[in-house]
Amino acid sequence: MGTSGALTEDTNTFRGVVIKYNEPPEAKKPNARWRLYPFKGDEALQVLYVHRQSAYLIGRDHKIADIPVDHPSCSKQHAVLQFRSMPFTRDDGTKARRIMPYIIDLGSGNGTFLNEQKIEPQRYIELKEKDMLKFGFSTREYVVMKEREITEEELAGGVETKHEDSD
Repeated sequence: MGTSGALTEDTNTFRGVVIKYNEPPEAKKPNARWRLYPFKGDEALQVLYVHRQSAYLIGRDHKIADIPVDHPSCSKQHAVLQFRSMPFTRDDGTKARRIMPYIIDLGSGNGTFLNEQKIEPQRYIELKEKDMLKFGFSTREYVVMKEREITEEELAGGVETKHEDSD
């Protein structure tokens, strides 16, 4: 006879709901100020600030979703925006790590779309600035953007900068 799953259920429950997702070991809160700019047709909606935690659950279940989506074609737990600290090679050949956003579809019924292409479920896809996300058959589009990073010279006071709103 198989196990009931009751023990693991307790460790993966939030607000009484079993979560379909566990963060990976390389999960990390971003050091850059990432944003999602939602659009419904030509109308710009309220900006979503997605730099304050390492993962954002996207879905119809308002009890647990960090980014609620109300379209009936979206799943209760549709996708996750996950920040991951991943190794990369600099131009000079040295190795380093950087924290980048990734999207993962949680096996949703109607899919997650990156730049109009349906992504494979249960697989991380790295996001880049100006990428556009859509969930299910919703017409709402989410454009991925990052606030311009301040250079060391600007921090030292050598260059004048214009700052955007500070959350």
